[in-house]
Amino acid sequence: MADLPALLLASLEPTTRKQAEQNLDAVSVQPGFLSHLLRLVLEPSQDRAVRLAGGVYLKNIAKHRWEEDVQPLAEQDKAVLRSELVPAMLVLSSPADKGIRAQVAESVSLIAELDFPSRWENLIDQLVASLSPTDYNINIGVLETAHSIFRKWRAHVRSDDLFTEINLVLKTFVKPFLQLFRQTATLLKDPSTNPSVATPLTNYALLAQAMVLLNDIFYDFTCHDLPPDIEDAHAEFFAPGIGWFQLFLTWDSAELKGDPDDTTPSLPSQIKTGILEVAELYIKLYPEQLQQSPAVESFVQSVWGLIGSNQLPGIADDNLVSQSLRFISTAIRSGQWKSLFSARETISSLVQGVVVSNVALREHDVEQFEDDPLEFILLDLALSTTGTDTATRRQAAADVLQALVGSGFEAETTEIVGTWIGTGLNEYESNKAENWKSKDSAVYLLTALATRGSTSQHGVTSTNSLVDVVKFFSDHVFQDLQAAQGTVHPILQVDAIRFLLTFRNQLTKPQLLSVLPLLAQHLRSTNYVTYTYAAITIDRILSIKQGNHLIFAQADIHDLALSLVDALLTRIESAGTAEKVAENDYLMKCVMRVIVTARQTFTPTFEQILTRLVAILGLISKNPSNPRFDQFIFESISGLMRFVVSGNASTLPIFEQALFGPFTFILQQDVDQYIPYVFQVLAQMLELHTAEVPEQYRSLLPFLLTPAIWQQKGSIPGLVKLLKAYLARDSAGMLAAGQVASVLAVVQQRLIPSKLNDAWGFELLQSVAFNVKPDQLKQYFKAIVMTLLTRMQTSKTDKYVHLFTKFFLFTMAINVDGLSPDYVIGTIEEIQPGLWSQILVNFIVPQIPKMPTKERKLTVVGVTRLLTQSTFMTRQPSAAAWPATFGSLVKLFSEPQYLTNSKIDEDPHAGLTEIDFEEQTAGYQAAYSRLAASENTEVDPVEYVRDPQQFLGQELVQMSKRHGQSVKAMIEAAPDVGPFIQVLASAGYVL
Repeated sequence: MADLPALLLASLEPTTRKQAEQNLDAVSVQPGFLSHLLRLVLEPSQDRAVRLAGGVYLKNIAKHRWEEDVQPLAEQDKAVLRSELVPAMLVLSSPADKGIRAQVAESVSLIAELDFPSRWENLIDQLVASLSPTDYNINIGVLETAHSIFRKWRAHVRSDDLFTEINLVLKTFVKPFLQLFRQTATLLKDPSTNPSVATPLTNYALLAQAMVLLNDIFYDFTCHDLPPDIEDAHAEFFAPGIGWFQLFLTWDSAELKGDPDDTTPSLPSQIKTGILEVAELYIKLYPEQLQQSPAVESFVQSVWGLIGSNQLPGIADDNLVSQSLRFISTAIRSGQWKSLFSARETISSLVQGVVVSNVALREHDVEQFEDDPLEFILLDLALSTTGTDTATRRQAAADVLQALVGSGFEAETTEIVGTWIGTGLNEYESNKAENWKSKDSAVYLLTALATRGSTSQHGVTSTNSLVDVVKFFSDHVFQDLQAAQGTVHPILQVDAIRFLLTFRNQLTKPQLLSVLPLLAQHLRSTNYVTYTYAAITIDRILSIKQGNHLIFAQADIHDLALSLVDALLTRIESAGTAEKVAENDYLMKCVMRVIVTARQTFTPTFEQILTRLVAILGLISKNPSNPRFDQFIFESISGLMRFVVSGNASTLPIFEQALFGPFTFILQQDVDQYIPYVFQVLAQMLELHTAEVPEQYRSLLPFLLTPAIWQQKGSIPGLVKLLKAYLARDSAGMLAAGQVASVLAVVQQRLIPSKLNDAWGFELLQSVAFNVKPDQLKQYFKAIVMTLLTRMQTSKTDKYVHLFTKFFLFTMAINVDGLSPDYVIGTIEEIQPGLWSQILVNFIVPQIPKMPTKERKLTVVGVTRLLTQSTFMTRQPSAAAWPATFGSLVKLFSEPQYLTNSKIDEDPHAGLTEIDFEEQTAGYQAAYSRLAASENTEVDPVEYVRDPQQFLGQELVQMSKRHGQSVKAMIEAAPDVGPFIQVLASAGYVL
């Protein structure tokens, strides 16, 4: 471990990163490594870059390998590290170590989520014991660590386990927390009470920093339920005029104000934002507490004093202003304080003093539009969701209008805001060059006023009935959409495109088709925001569904598709460097959307599109930087191939020729971000070969079976898909080359033992069972069963029991000559006589009713063949379980809709709509990013059975011919099956 500092430094350099990470992973399994790494992070004499890289590496171990079950970390090492982490946070309490401390705090949080409280019982005791009455550097370290653990409760669903954990924390932490809160608040209000702690200014700033964290933890503690200690102290925090929260909303400190040009929120601003987050939470969860006194009235007054008449125009106060507006929206929506907002004068002054001023564009917004367009777009698209830092002032102000409209003040609000909209439009008409911002505000106000319900996926879903959106569009917005570039301000053109994006569901399909050519023109604009918004809008319009069907088909965009893709790819290519090319994923997403909508439209021109996509891939693969862009370029390539080859199979070699080169580069250079996609596209190409496996694929197979390639978790699903394609086409060749044994070695050593990857192991096993002849499989089958039973014994989970059951039922259900239920049971009985009946009674029979609906047909066929074709099932000890197994089977027929073959007329490409889900989950930290365009429709493994009930009837009749009255006796011993047997008899299956 002596060369650990050198390895950590090498991991920071792009040229040596890969090798250094592999060496680090090899060293990390040595005993004592975790403690050694932490000591290195804490060593002040060590190079700061080494310490920071060590902190990041420790965090990544906590994130990705803490519960790894293939190469597990030693429990002893994990226990030692847990005991050292909180003391380490205290060692890192000086401001100079803030960056390193953040990494260690994240490690604490990640490990606590997995191990607290069951394996880390003394964590909270350690934190409480570390609090200091005088050293606020230490207190901030403790509070940061505590908040990193507690804040995860906010996103959790209420459950017994969650409340057990919260109560465990409160028992130890809440009293010291309240004590520290009081001490900190008193010192902040009056530093003279303890000058040694509150002075000089650096110490005073630490108090304010601690108060920000104390407010955060107050929110954590109350986000699900009111702890009794906090409920008892309610007045101390909320009493009008004298409660801590009320006092700090009006408190200011000249010393902590900060530079007026600074864009970072000042500490007083952060404290007030945190208080208003708590106040908003209380309105939602505990309104009865707030109604004990005029607390909300007092808060509203303070908020008005803070932000009325645009008193905080600076960027540093954006979070505070947005949170203040969200507090007002929540108070209006709650309906409990209607009288506060119902007067027409109040609504008018709210609109004038708070809404209009915050909707207006500031100089900063215009500068951002010009100088940092991508950030402008990201902020502009961010939805106003409570508690997010991304909601802009404009969105929060718009939300106030929507709260008024949705809370019974629709007529008054529409009339008052309508006047402001009219004023803005008139100002614009009087001087278009100077007053373009007035029109921008008017369009934004109208959008807010008209929107009653919306989602990012579908745009506006319901509108204010008093606003005619389509008329406003044609009177005031369409002119800017149609205008040539340079004739109106670009922000007004973006407003027009955004209006279309927002209200796309309010326009008819012909109306939308008529504006698509205008949007196509905007793709060729030189303005970054304009062409990006055009791409986003085209993508969303082409994604509109009615019911479960997309409303735009290839015929709708046949004439436009090629020019759309050309304009988009030209934009992407012109960016220059790899990072700039991959920066704008909205453009690549639109390329993908046009390809999967236009489908075979591209058959005559696909080669030039493919060449351009491959060139872009070649450039960005040298330095992957944007996981969303990567997802969309691979979806585009995969989608193009899917539709072009399905229409003309002779085009497949052209795709292979274009892709094998870049794919070989990606595999040789070990570009781990792209390897999962490469395997999926290779599998897609191999699946398109109906005859034998071509040589170029055959030569790749030994590489796919090397252990190293299976170490990257994200590659496993793609590898499994690829190996399944090989097995389906050339299992005999693989068997002769010893490659089936290699596949099974991967399954037994790496996949089945892993809780994370066991499902992929079973998927491969099912493919082996389906494709390898039973007499050839026999030599391996016993060892496979032993592996499955060992895992069941050592680390059983509910998921594993389901997969285990499904595998045995699959092997019994599929129609493979020579693979019978007795083949499977006979192998199990060779291991230990009577073992099968134990497996059946303890695992399979209890699991049958729990099988998910999409696996019901497979289950019915498998259980039917088990009961009617196995000789073992008619002999003891298994015969004793026959009636209970039959009873479980009969229950599945109570929902016959799940037992039919999937609909023949379904669109085989319907799964492509899942692209929108995939895009939201793409990321280099994601375990696996699935390519929706490469997926085939699932094949029914028991397609040979058209009607499972008829199949059961036939098999029972055959069985009773072989075994006579004993079958009837076993059926009569089964619980609650009489009515079902009568149904079979009436269908002609008499036993």
